[in-house]
Amino acid sequence: MEFSVVRSSGSARAGLLTTERGNIKTPVFMPVGTYGTVKGLCPAELKTLEVQILLGNAYHLMLRPGLQVIENHGGLHNFMGWNLPILTDSGGFQVYSLSKFAKISEKGVAFRSPVDGSSLFLSPEKSIEIQTKLGSDIKMIFDDCPPFCSNYEKVEKSMELSIGWAERSKQAHTSSKGALFGIVQGGMFEDLREKSAASIVEMGFDGYAIGGLSVGEPQSVLYEITRHTAKLLPMDKPRYLMGVGTPSDLINAVDSGVDMFDCVLPTRNARNGYLFTSEGIVKLRNSKFKKMLSPADPNCSCYTCQNFSISYLHHLDKNNEILGSRLNTIHNVHYFIQLMKGTREAILKNQWDDYKRDILSKYN
Repeated sequence: MEFSVVRSSGSARAGLLTTERGNIKTPVFMPVGTYGTVKGLCPAELKTLEVQILLGNAYHLMLRPGLQVIENHGGLHNFMGWNLPILTDSGGFQVYSLSKFAKISEKGVAFRSPVDGSSLFLSPEKSIEIQTKLGSDIKMIFDDCPPFCSNYEKVEKSMELSIGWAERSKQAHTSSKGALFGIVQGGMFEDLREKSAASIVEMGFDGYAIGGLSVGEPQSVLYEITRHTAKLLPMDKPRYLMGVGTPSDLINAVDSGVDMFDCVLPTRNARNGYLFTSEGIVKLRNSKFKKMLSPADPNCSCYTCQNFSISYLHHLDKNNEILGSRLNTIHNVHYFIQLMKGTREAILKNQWDDYKRDILSKYN
């Protein structure tokens, strides 16, 4: 994998990420395909929407359908019929979400399967093994993500654990294909972020992620920690903000120098009647849309807006029709992909400040 910055505007960057399965123009948004599918959309539709890379989750795929099934297909790409790049999460966030029921030690994490109750164990080595069998183009190191409310001592201990796991993840990856990204932890404490970044960067990874955010902290803290952490990372490597977020989150993070994003918001909100548009959020369940003939977003070129009224989308959502979820998802994924495409073009044309101001005026 290779990465180059094509042009900058302040800290905002337009870059090019080169992988064996295709080139990725950054900034880029990665739709989440946790179980090997972006909910509601087939691969052909994702390509029509100009999706460049998807995210899958090693933890969930390990449980269902299981690695043997995916290996029998020759890897995750063949299994889900997607021939462009895939980034896989290591399972570290699931450690965070399972922390009440998991036993975390230096060796790894022991827990019971939420599927059948069987005893399971995840370690840096096991996580890399799983991601290697999946055949992902970009793998993530195994890390620990402490809750937002954790005190300094707990976050420091967690960060030190993640540093050790990062080194073991890198050692386990030596014979694997594809890229490996390190993850900076440290909670909401700037000095711990600095210590984590120094250690992770010294190890030398193909890219660097900012983890441990979007876990309940105020938006202002998210922005502050993102900006502080991004400037600690190498200029010549891609920077990935994990699990974020809203259009304003993405724009502010790009302004801080971040290149890659993933989040379930476009697809999850679509299934709940929330659309992201050029004029801000549209809530389809509002009764005012019942007889409105215009599209959800008159400025949008997606299939949904070009062919259906907001009245029809309101009707589908009200009656819990599957087509409603699909049309809403097509629109929301299109919006996020075009948001990042517009971001890149604005940076390349030296119009970033105006573009940023316009988007933030709709979502702040």
